[in-house]
Amino acid sequence: MVVARDYKSFTEVRDGLKGTIGFVPTMGALHEGHLSLIRRAREENDHVIVSIFVNPTQFLEGEDLDKYPRREEADRKICELAGVDLLYMPTTDQIYEEDELCIGAPKIRGYILEGAKRPGHFDGMLQVVMKLLNLSRADRAYFGKKDAQQLALIEQMVRNYFMKTEIVPCEIVRDADGLALSSRNLYLSDEERRRALSLSRALKKAGKLIQGGERKSEVIRSVMTGVLEPEVTKLEYVAIVNRKFQPLEEVVPGETIILVAAWVGKTRLIDNLWV
Repeated sequence: MVVARDYKSFTEVRDGLKGTIGFVPTMGALHEGHLSLIRRAREENDHVIVSIFVNPTQFLEGEDLDKYPRREEADRKICELAGVDLLYMPTTDQIYEEDELCIGAPKIRGYILEGAKRPGHFDGMLQVVMKLLNLSRADRAYFGKKDAQQLALIEQMVRNYFMKTEIVPCEIVRDADGLALSSRNLYLSDEERRRALSLSRALKKAGKLIQGGERKSEVIRSVMTGVLEPEVTKLEYVAIVNRKFQPLEEVVPGETIILVAAWVGKTRLIDNLWV
């Protein structure tokens, strides 16, 4: 495995990779969820590129940019053991200039749900993903379904800008207790982790209601809220939307995503269920 920290060395190695390229962009603090993406990329491509970059433009003022977990040496070893060919670990000045061209999230889909709670977040996310897709020139790029709105906007960006990379959605990976894997889970105390399990419990309850024939979004949201509110510090939203992120009055199997965002202590968590 080659580790590149600047554009020139990355490009030199990338140019020497022949065959198909699978790309996994990350912000580091790698866990089993990231590894599932890397393994799939390894299975489906001749070469795998991983990037680790904590992107400052997608953090809002007062968020956890400075505290975001960084485990450079452990991440490097994980990538090496997983069979990554090229690991890109750039500094901020390798990615951004002082006076940058910018792209913006769509004015509706980019400013609802996560975009409403974190205005401008998706602008920064799309900006860095476009840069990394262009740098990697990947045939396929792998993203988890846990960040469902992010995934939808990346797919739209690739479509709107006629980019050639195929975006591959990958299933959510959970710990044995049901908690969706996230680098921010490291912030949780044992008691907070117990309370955080209410997110997956609420989604599981929604799934059982739907299996039992319930379709009304209002009923499902009410039941989920009853599971969540006694446990979380702050419930930001429970949303039931279609694949275009338009609200649904009734669940449509095969076309619905149920999303939840909540604070447990000082940690903001998201989770979802694709129905």
